[in-house]
Amino acid sequence: MTRGSGNGLHNKTVSAAREIAFHILERVHAGGYASDLLRSATVELDPRDAGLAEALVFGCLRFQAQLDFLIARFSSRSSASRSGRKLDEEVRIALRMGIYQLRYMERIPAHAAVTESVELVKRARKRSAAGFVNAVLRKVDRNPAAWPDLATELSIPAWILERWTAQYGADVAERIAAAALQEPEDAVNPATGRRQDPGSQSIVPLLQIQPGMTVLDLCAAPGNKTAQAIAAGARVVAGDRSLVRLSEVPGAAMRVVLDGSAPLPFSVRFDRILLDAPCSGTGTLSRNPEIKWRTQPHDILRFPPIQGSLVERALPHLKPQGLLVYSTCSLEREENEDVVAGFAVVKTHLRLPGRDPGDGFFAAVIAAP
Repeated sequence: MTRGSGNGLHNKTVSAAREIAFHILERVHAGGYASDLLRSATVELDPRDAGLAEALVFGCLRFQAQLDFLIARFSSRSSASRSGRKLDEEVRIALRMGIYQLRYMERIPAHAAVTESVELVKRARKRSAAGFVNAVLRKVDRNPAAWPDLATELSIPAWILERWTAQYGADVAERIAAAALQEPEDAVNPATGRRQDPGSQSIVPLLQIQPGMTVLDLCAAPGNKTAQAIAAGARVVAGDRSLVRLSEVPGAAMRVVLDGSAPLPFSVRFDRILLDAPCSGTGTLSRNPEIKWRTQPHDILRFPPIQGSLVERALPHLKPQGLLVYSTCSLEREENEDVVAGFAVVKTHLRLPGRDPGDGFFAAVIAAP
């Protein structure tokens, strides 16, 4: 992947891993999701390059606040500083990647981290910033940083940390944020053989499925919980809003395209209903770190009306003495306890990153009306 530097005199090479990581981070900034983009972009890479691309993408996203502080710190000491001008996103991404390699990773040659970051800026048509990037990265050291505040140290937006502190207390809030800086556990559900986070695995047992029971799994994609219900002996109807989303749902389920917020297309009732509702995803920041930079306070309030409507639409399809489990991978009270407050809640279930293994999850077991 060699390309001319522009004047025809110097050819610089950028590794496939770094080039892919750079472009994925650009696309994440534009609204994409890192896991999905990495899955498609690294399929033909050798494992070593794929691993480096993944480490760069997730490392830059998890530690973004720290990296941006370090950019400001090292650029202010550089004669090439841009006098406080806002950095172009391509320049900022290249600097984050370079600093992450130089300070956070082992066995990365410093010259490769610097020269390839500079070349990435040139290829992004930001050639005028190449000298600035070179000067900043050559200032980078591994000396401990004096972070300006706890939010920067934990690389979390201050408003999220404040919200969690109010809801869970300072110690738990800090542990949740710190857990989001760690690589997620790569767990396999022994009952299904599928990769599935430990927190996700904890939801289906709340249904108390007995063999032969009928289960409606609304919002079923990607089908991990559907597979759990099938493994427990249930006859499962799995619904989601498109065939594409249902493609990974086990074929042993009856798959139905539906909109859970509209009247459901069933004339029968079910012994159990699983409603794994769309949510802000704030319990999955280790796995989906872009969420913490993308989500704004008003986004939290966007989901509860949708979630409440889903429960109201689903409950009439529950048999007498049946159970509905409402679950989210959100840590926000507005999406959890507040949504189910008006229903016949039998018990609630909460898993917190940093306290419990895996992602954060909330669930409420709701009795039939």
